[in-house]
Amino acid sequence: MYHRWAALTLVLALWCLTPKSASGQSDSQPEQQQPRGRKAGSLGQNFPNPFKPETRIPFGIECADGTAEHVVSVHIYNVLAQLVAVPVVEGPGQAAENLKLPFGNFVAFWDGRVQGTGRQAASGIYIYELIVDGERSAKKMIIAKE
Repeated sequence: MYHRWAALTLVLALWCLTPKSASGQSDSQPEQQQPRGRKAGSLGQNFPNPFKPETRIPFGIECADGTAEHVVSVHIYNVLAQLVAVPVVEGPGQAAENLKLPFGNFVAFWDGRVQGTGRQAASGIYIYELIVDGERSAKKMIIAKE
């Protein structure tokens, strides 16, 4: 039990200390290359976090170019970048895989089970990703078991 907590503490400490980008790299593009009127999705922090059996992931879809619907996907990955699950979007009640959604705020629900197996996901850190018309954003969450 002690080794699990020590390993988790080490992973979290290393994650906090890693730089977001290497020196000489920049996240911004030159002004002439930035596209105009790009669609954007805003990804919120899951709640509760850490969680035991299930969690909800809030996200929003915004756009300035007048497109009525956007192709949206939400994926959950483990730290090895393996797909663990595709949560269900509350409202439409469909898996969040290539859904066509209008502007607005939505919530994706995940019951903590591994897709295709039905078993509960192991304790640890997971990454969830929102893809809106090919534009990606991601955050992390923690599953804590007793």
